[in-house]
Amino acid sequence: MPLIRFEDISLDIGEQKILSKASLSIEAGERLCLIGRNGAGKSTTFKLITGQMEPDRGSVICESNVIISQLEQSLPVSEEITVREIIRSGLSEIESLLKNYNDLVVGTSEETDLLKLESLHKQIEAHEGWNLDQRIDTTISELDLPADKKMNELSGGWLRRVALGKALVQKPDILLLDEPTNHLDISTIKWLEDVVYSYKGTVIFITHDRAFIKKLASRILEIDRGKITSWPGSYDNYLKRKEKSLIDEKNEFAKFDKKLEQEEIWIRQGIKARRTRNEGRVRALIKMREERRARLSHGNQARINIEESEKSGRKVIRAKNINYQYSDEPLIKNFSLNIQRGERIGIVGNNGVGKTTLLRLLLGKIKPQSGTLKLGTNIDIGYFDQTRQKIDLEKSVADNVSEGKTYVKINGKDKHIVGYLKGFLFSPKRSMTPAKVLSGGEKNRIILAKLFTKATNLLILDEPTNDLDMETLDVLEEQLMQYNGTLLVVSHDREFLDNTITSMLVFEGKNQLNHYVGNFSDWLNRKQKLTELDHHQKLHKKTKEINRESKKSTKLSYKEQQALNSLPDEIKKLEIEKNCLEKAISLSDFYNQGKEKIQSTMRELKLLTAEIEMKTNEWSALIEKEEFYKNT
Repeated sequence: MPLIRFEDISLDIGEQKILSKASLSIEAGERLCLIGRNGAGKSTTFKLITGQMEPDRGSVICESNVIISQLEQSLPVSEEITVREIIRSGLSEIESLLKNYNDLVVGTSEETDLLKLESLHKQIEAHEGWNLDQRIDTTISELDLPADKKMNELSGGWLRRVALGKALVQKPDILLLDEPTNHLDISTIKWLEDVVYSYKGTVIFITHDRAFIKKLASRILEIDRGKITSWPGSYDNYLKRKEKSLIDEKNEFAKFDKKLEQEEIWIRQGIKARRTRNEGRVRALIKMREERRARLSHGNQARINIEESEKSGRKVIRAKNINYQYSDEPLIKNFSLNIQRGERIGIVGNNGVGKTTLLRLLLGKIKPQSGTLKLGTNIDIGYFDQTRQKIDLEKSVADNVSEGKTYVKINGKDKHIVGYLKGFLFSPKRSMTPAKVLSGGEKNRIILAKLFTKATNLLILDEPTNDLDMETLDVLEEQLMQYNGTLLVVSHDREFLDNTITSMLVFEGKNQLNHYVGNFSDWLNRKQKLTELDHHQKLHKKTKEINRESKKSTKLSYKEQQALNSLPDEIKKLEIEKNCLEKAISLSDFYNQGKEKIQSTMRELKLLTAEIEMKTNEWSALIEKEEFYKNT
C-alpha cells in the first residue's frame, strides 16, 4: 500500500498554474528524485506532502501514522545553542506527548483522565518515544556530530549535517531533502550519499547534482507543465526516454495541428459546404479547439551566449611563492602557478581550506602577504560571486541585468532586455518582478545573465551551479565548453567539473595546493585525499583528556576492569525488568487499576530507564578508554 497518493491534484498560485490533475504514488523504501525547472513546483510538492499546503482540487491521501521530516534548503540559523539541543528539537512533538503523559500520571483521578492516559501511551509507543535520550545519542553518534558545540561555531557543512540529524532523529517513514548538497564540499557530499543510500525509509530529494542523482535515485519524478511523470530506473535511463518522449510529443502535436487546420478550412468553406455540414464533425472541431487552447507549451528553451573579447596575452596569471594566512592559520603556502591563455582549471577542496581566498588573490582583490602575483596583458575578467552580493533585491530582474537600460549589446547588436532574459528562462512578466521574491536558482540566473552581457577572456566562476535547474545547467556547460578564453571554476558539482575543465588545483594535505592534469574523475582515480580542515573538536577533546590520564597509567585500573566485566550483565538484567514493566503497561486493563498503582509503575519505569542510560554511558566510556590504551 502506498505511503502517500496524489489523486488529480490541481493547484494555482496567483495566475501561475503549478499542478493540473497531477497524480503520484509513493511506496515504502524508494529513493525518488524530484526534478523540474525553477518555479515548476518542486518545493510546492514537498509542502503538499507535508500538509503545509492544501490543493485547490483533488486529494492527498496519506497512510495513517506516517512520519515525515524534511531537510530544508536553507541552512539552520547559527544560534547560541548546542548541537544536542537542535537534535532534541526534532523530537518536540514526542516530548510534548511525554509531558502531557507525565502530567496526567501525577494528577490522574477521573476515568476520563485514564482514557487520555491510555491514548497518550499508545501514541508514544507508536513513535517509540520512551527512550528519547538514547535516540538523540544514537543519531549524534551515527552522524559523528559535535554534541556540545554551539551552532554559531560550525561551518556551513556542519550546519547541514546537524539539520540532517534533526530530521533523522524522528525516524521518519519519508525523508524530504531540498537541495541537500548546497553549501557542502565534495567530501561531505560523499558522506551524505552514503547516509541516504543506507537509509531504510523512503527518501525524496530535489537536487541539481547529477552525480548525486545517478548514485541514489531508483525513480525519477518530473514536474513538467503541471503534470508529475514517473520515470522508473536510473537518471541516464530517464534522459533517453525523455528525449524520445519529447520527439513523440512533437510529432503528435504536429499531426493534431495539421488535422485542426484542415477542419478549420472545411468549416470556413462557402455556402455549398455549409448546406452539407456534418453536425458531428462540427462538434468534433469545437472539441479540438478546446484541446488546443488547453495545451501547455513547453515554454522558452534556455539560450545562453557567452560574450568573448579579444584574445589576452599568452601569460594570463603568474603567481610565485605566494603566502596568505587568516589569523594564525595559513591558507595558501608557497604557492606558484603560471596560467596560460585558454587553460580550463577547476579548484577543489573542502569547506574552509581557502578556495574563495585563492580566487580573490588571483583576481587581485586581496594582496598576498608575501610572494608576487602578476596579471597578463589585455585581460577582461568576468567574475561570478556565489554570495550574490551584486543583486539589488528591490530592483526588477531586468533592471538588475541591464542597469536600467532597455537594450543590452549581444554579439555587437542591441537586444531588448526582455528578449535577452527569455534565454535565461525569465518570462516577460517574471523579468519585471523584484529580485527579492525570486528563488535561489532564479537569482543565480540573474548573475549569469548580467555576467554574460560583458565581453571577457578570463571567466572566474565561484560555485555557479547552486540551485540551477537541469536545463540551464546543461546549456551553461555547452557554452563553457565552446568558450575560447581562460576559465577558472570553483565547484562541488563533480559532473560539471568533468564536463568543463582540463586541469585541477586541489587542496591536499596540510596547506598543500597541487596542480593536476585532467578532470575531477581523473583526479579521483589517483585516490588522492582532500585537506581535512572542517572537523569538529569532539574527538580531539576526548583524546586530550585521555592523554592526560595516560601519563599516569597505561591500562584500566582493577576497579575499572571489574566494572567493565560486570556492567553488561547488570544492564541486561535492568533491561529485562524494564521490558516486563512495559509489557504490563501495554496490557488493555492496566489503566483500570487504581491511581496509586499506575503512578508507582510509571515512576519505577522512569527510574529503570535512567539507570540503564547511566550504566550504558559508563560502559561506553570504559570501552573507549580501553581501546585507547591498546592503541598506544
